[in-house]
Parts: sequence; structure tokens; C-alpha cells
Amino acid sequence: MNLLQVLAVLAAGFTAGGINAIVGSGSLLTFPVLLAVGFAPVTANVSNSVGLVFGNVSAIWGYRRELVGQRERMTLGTTGTTLGAIGGGILLLTLPEGVFETVVPVLILLACVLMVMRPKPKLSHGSLSHHRKFALVAIGFAVGVYGGYFGAAQGVILLAALRFLIPDGLQRLNGLKNVMVGVANAVAALLFVIFAHVAWDAAALVAVGSMAGAQLGARYGRRIPDQTLRWTVVTVGVAVAIVLIVK
Repeated sequence: MNLLQVLAVLAAGFTAGGINAIVGSGSLLTFPVLLAVGFAPVTANVSNSVGLVFGNVSAIWGYRRELVGQRERMTLGTTGTTLGAIGGGILLLTLPEGVFETVVPVLILLACVLMVMRPKPKLSHGSLSHHRKFALVAIGFAVGVYGGYFGAAQGVILLAALRFLIPDGLQRLNGLKNVMVGVANAVAALLFVIFAHVAWDAAALVAVGSMAGAQLGARYGRRIPDQTLRWTVVTVGVAVAIVLIVK
């Protein structure tokens, strides 16, 4: 890569890191940039996934205050995303490209509908019922499969599902979302490192950019009121769905 391409990948990583910390769908910035600078689609996908893991870790650290008291939720959610990401990563490495492309926009739009229609819950930091615990693992698994295989706007889908399931403030759920997405991406990235070709120069640039962007996103994103954050998620989700449909 020449200097201009390096700066483009860094900038895309920075922007994606900030977007992922607040909403999700940052891959829609980094992936096309990696394609534009000359990487093959599968190489760009796996390199992007590996690089963004570091941004996920940065976002988790940025939202650490919102994670206080959510240990049980994190354990249940990441159990599901770990298992799901293994399955999703295997699907990516074995199935033809584009298998889920027609379904993805529908999933994203459904998540947006959930964000719009769900009435504001009665806030509670208490324990989940057994049914909700099972549902949290199941949701984590489903999103893990999706994230391991495709991943576009998985944060939007997961945040909408968590808001529907768990009665808590949206910023706290966003912190939980960052942990679950981060674990899913890390597991998928590990599979890619072992079984696929990673362009380490691209992954490193995305990592550096996304770590810085996630810190900035977490710093200012946590100050966004819940109502504003909700409509931000809906707006981003609809925009992503339209991009994928047109594409």
C-alpha cells in the first residue's frame, strides 16, 4: 500500500471504531476501503474482522462503567456469541459468498422496527428470569452466527434484541452489546487467523484506527440520551439496509 492508501485505511478504521462503539455497522466503511486499495473480498473480510477486534476491546473499556452489575448478563450473552461465532466463521470459510445477502437487509429492518415499536421499559438492574436467561443465550448464539459469517450492522440487530429482552437503560445495554459483539468478533477472528489468509498490514491499520475511534466514540456516545441513541440506531440501521439492498 502507498501512503494515501495507508491513510485511507487508518481513517476508515478510526471512523468504524467510533461507529461500532455507539451503534455498529462500522464494517460497511472499512470493508469497501480494503477492497478499493486492492485486497480480494475474502482477504479483506477476514483482515477487517481481525483488525476491528482491537476496536471492540477499546469500546468495551470505554463503556466499562456501564458494565458494572452486568456480570451475569455478560456471561450468558458471551456464551451464546462464542458458540455462534464458531458456527458463523465455519460457514464463512465453507459456504459460497453471498448466501445470506438477501436476508440481511430484512433482519436489519426488523431490528429497526423493534427499536421503534418497543415501549420504554420499566428500568431494572435485577436478575433475569430463567426464560430471559435462556433467551439471552439464544440471541447471543444467533447474533454470533450472523457476526461470524457476515457481521454488517450486527450491533444494530443485537442492541434492538437486548432492548426488547432486558429492562434497562439503553446505554447500559449498549455496553453489554459491545462485550457480546467483541467476543463474537474475537472468536471469528481467531478462526480466520488459523484457517484463512490475513493481510496483517491491513489488519494492523484497521486495529490502530479502530482503537482510537472507539475511545472517542465511547467518550461522547455515553453522553447521548437514550431517546436520541434509539433514533440514531434506527437511522443507521435503515441506511445500512438501503445500502445493502441497492448493492
